[in-house]
Amino acid sequence: MTHQELREKYLSFFEIKGHKRIPSASLLPENDATVLFTTAGMHPLVPFLLGEKHPAGNRLTSCQKCVRTGDIEEVGDAIHLTFFEMLGNWSLGDYFKEDAIKWSWEFLTDKQWLGLDKNRLAVSVFAPTSVEGAVGVPIPAGVGKGHDLNASFDEESYNLWKNFVVSEKRIAKLPKKNNWWGPAGTTGPCGPDTEMFYWTGDEKTPEVFDTNDVRWVEIWNDVFMQYNKTIDGSFEPLKQKNVDTGMGLERVLAILNNKADVYETELFLPIIEKIEMLSGKKYQDYQKEFRIIADHIKAAVFMLAEGLEPSNVERGYVLRRLIRRAVSYEKLLGIINVSTFEIGKVVSSIYKDVYFEVKQNLDFIERRLTEEEEKFQKILGSMEKDFEKIESILITQLDKILSLRVFSGASMPNSSAININTIDASDLTGDMLFPIVTSRGIPLELCLEHISRFMYDFIRKYNKDIISFDVRTTPFGKRLIKEFNEKMRKHQELSHTASAGMFKGGLADNSEQVVKYHTTTHLLHAALRQILGQEVGQKGSNLNVERLRFDFSYGQKMTPEQIKQVEDIVNEKIQEKLSVKMEEMNLDEAKKSGAIGLFAEKYGDKVKVYSIGNFSKEICGGPHVENIGMLGHFKIIKEEAVSAGVRRIKAILE
Repeated sequence: MTHQELREKYLSFFEIKGHKRIPSASLLPENDATVLFTTAGMHPLVPFLLGEKHPAGNRLTSCQKCVRTGDIEEVGDAIHLTFFEMLGNWSLGDYFKEDAIKWSWEFLTDKQWLGLDKNRLAVSVFAPTSVEGAVGVPIPAGVGKGHDLNASFDEESYNLWKNFVVSEKRIAKLPKKNNWWGPAGTTGPCGPDTEMFYWTGDEKTPEVFDTNDVRWVEIWNDVFMQYNKTIDGSFEPLKQKNVDTGMGLERVLAILNNKADVYETELFLPIIEKIEMLSGKKYQDYQKEFRIIADHIKAAVFMLAEGLEPSNVERGYVLRRLIRRAVSYEKLLGIINVSTFEIGKVVSSIYKDVYFEVKQNLDFIERRLTEEEEKFQKILGSMEKDFEKIESILITQLDKILSLRVFSGASMPNSSAININTIDASDLTGDMLFPIVTSRGIPLELCLEHISRFMYDFIRKYNKDIISFDVRTTPFGKRLIKEFNEKMRKHQELSHTASAGMFKGGLADNSEQVVKYHTTTHLLHAALRQILGQEVGQKGSNLNVERLRFDFSYGQKMTPEQIKQVEDIVNEKIQEKLSVKMEEMNLDEAKKSGAIGLFAEKYGDKVKVYSIGNFSKEICGGPHVENIGMLGHFKIIKEEAVSAGVRRIKAILE
């Protein structure tokens, strides 16, 4: 089965079940301060999961582009991906567990659809341990901050699954760390889930589902959203019970085609073949390096396709890091010429008929990949300066071990006489590598490779028989890695603490203040277009209870006069106490009426259009205040550059 066929089968199946097909939303979340990227299909639907009416109805299905950055360091194995696609279907206060489970099984096993062997399937359901009533996030009562109700076993799902699976021994009862989903950020919808697994082993399918056996691969997750986690850490019942499901397209595609892992499917093979051609090396000999390059450039292509540019902050930093890691591993494979754009073209060719933006914006993608790679190549060219102190320490230590023997008249040491375990260089610590990795963007792997080559060249001056040297296999190298990782963990903890204020709230919070800021972004957008020109367009926004942040396209720094003008316009409109009007119409009608919207296509053919008098008219999902007179006084506190051609405003309501 091809990837196009799998997408179409899934979406068609749920259309038959009364779902409306909606397009993939942007990878850049709209008005969501809790995450940098869209990590699941539910992200763009948060307002609707919280009770807003979706223009397409209460049964939806889509194939959503996703990026997850928490596992970047794990990419290179057989399962972790940065960019992936999630097939999903949603019930917004309509059907619940019975239909969700029944349809999941039908799609997986019916010959008309995927036709998977029923004997190779197993499932898990939510069943918390006794201690989880006192700690963590089991099914909560929502009566106060941090209050947890002793969670009950999801007996309903268990009993439903007994009607389908071959034996009750194939139903696992697992605690919240396995079978509780959400929220995606710090706040938002959440609830228990049930997961489906497929046996990928060559041996006969075991009678009992052993959740610790990695040959049981998770392929689908049905989340039963019953609660909303609020900004103060408490849980409240949702106005409506929702179903949110997710099936990993890449993983299922590999299973359907009897492939060992996702990198052997048609979504990666052309990329891997291109890397083989560029490097002159074989994938089977360098699987980790090939996988990292393929994964990272694919993710970068999709980010660039939406107009994101490399930078030193937030989303742009993630993009820059992905590109630089890919270039670093290209270097390890011996690829010297600028080539990320050539790999990027292969990515575009794979997806051009599915996601039009990777084809439409190919020139921009190629240009930015090339610029970023050339910039990083210059940094790599100056690595010697970064390593001067490190090399000096190594020379001192190596001299003690090797050259003293030579200069003292001892015979030339052979390979067996060199005990690499005696190489310690205690003055060289993992902390010294930290700024090279974090500030220069050079991955730890490349640093260790540089140290290995330096030590190899030094040793060869005394021992021509030595064939290779890898510092990572030595006690010295293992100490360096351990110290570096400890430093990185502390850095990440500090970063998490520092960014806690940024990654809270958003529309998932649904508080009155966040709704006010969301409405204010419409006023700000219209005022910017009035002062700076109609070519100004929204590039993203980020909201929490303390402020709004608004990114927009503009090629130069705003003057103090322009900032004052924008402030005055917004406040004048607030003083007019204009009402906010909502209309539902199809997308073409909305555009013809003059409505603008950065993420208009995410809603499908039918959209909501919010008008604020005759001043602002935007396609948006909501929620909004009913009258802007309640907003308060608008004040811009900062205007700054984000990347080339993109500016950022931070503002508050007083």
